Amino acid sequence: MDPTTAATLGGIAGLALGGVAMVAVRLSDRSAAAEVAAPPAPPLPPGVGDVIAVLRSSGIVVDSSDRVVNNSPAAVAHGLVRGQELVHPELLHLARAVRRDGVIREAEMTLQKGIGEGRLVVAARVAPLGADHVLLLVEDRSKAARVEEIRRDFLANVSHELKTPVGGISLLAEAVLDAHDDPEAVARFARRISVESDRLTRLVKEIVELSRLQGADVIKDPALIDVGRCARDATDRSRLIADEHRIELVTAIDDGCEVWGDAELVTTAISNLVGNAIAYSDSGTRVGVMVRRGRPGVVDVSVTDQGLGIAPEEQRRIFERFYRVDTARSRATGGTGLGLAIVKHVADNHGGNVSVWSEPGRGSTFTIELPAANASGAIEPPRPPEVAEPPEPAEPAEPITYAALPRDTDASSPSVTA
Repeated sequence: MDPTTAATLGGIAGLALGGVAMVAVRLSDRSAAAEVAAPPAPPLPPGVGDVIAVLRSSGIVVDSSDRVVNNSPAAVAHGLVRGQELVHPELLHLARAVRRDGVIREAEMTLQKGIGEGRLVVAARVAPLGADHVLLLVEDRSKAARVEEIRRDFLANVSHELKTPVGGISLLAEAVLDAHDDPEAVARFARRISVESDRLTRLVKEIVELSRLQGADVIKDPALIDVGRCARDATDRSRLIADEHRIELVTAIDDGCEVWGDAELVTTAISNLVGNAIAYSDSGTRVGVMVRRGRPGVVDVSVTDQGLGIAPEEQRRIFERFYRVDTARSRATGGTGLGLAIVKHVADNHGGNVSVWSEPGRGSTFTIELPAANASGAIEPPRPPEVAEPPEPAEPAEPITYAALPRDTDASSPSVTA
């Protein structure tokens, strides 16, 4: 290599090394400047962390950049804090307002609970904590708000639904007074008073029962109960009125269907379904009650009728309190519109659910699903219907057929009774 070429290459290498060194120096200067510009986070006042750790309510401390620097376990359990961030913008807005003017603020607000439709009612007290921090004390008042809502609903329901039987009894009492010299009229009016009195008693009982169920999140002292026995008891309660309407009650019950819960509540729920099936069925038809093992880990209770059926647009509302599909028929049969609402709350309180299949003119099937007591593993979720190849539209689910509910008892099937 000649001297000129060597000198040229050496110069280029020197320039490259110099450029790299210059870039490294500048980066080092910037890093040092950044370290100087970012002051350390100010420490919390002594003892604050210890106090927050033992709070039963949600305690949260945020710094000047809205970053959560300390919080109680309850704040995480209620979903108020995720990592180092306040989840709800309402609380963040309150903390910024206190940091801005130093004035302690209190507010009651409704926050979204998780990702669903649930709501969390809280009372928040926000105060400055030293020069650089803000303290949020958040108390969960959802239970108190729920009790108040139940109280308002109870009063509204009573004032709305009790007017009819109370007004009827009052008018009938006046009619008895006016017809005191007519024994036949007095007897007729007295029978009507008895009917209205029974309706009033039933209505008050169901309102109290529904309010009790709404106020309880879970069964306090669950016991091992035989769902088949509950179904038999419920059927026996309705057999007399079924005979009066010439409706045949049939049962198909598997052995060993046990759940944890309250036997009287489960019996009441099944009885309500059977009573509804009888009320909305014509003479000469059948009502079937089936208890069986459904998918793994689940006990199914199904009540099937051959009645009028329920239109699809009505099915979404039938579990609402006081909602009646056929108001005239409900009044004629003494229905209160609370039976299905009670069924839903009983299922919820036992960790289950209730669903309905129905078509106008083909009858209805109501099914309660309850977690089995002797399940060996996790409850299997409902399986989607298998689709053949090539794909075809899925057929609608069929109701429980009466072929599974024979009219006569088969000696070879002791679990099926008529």
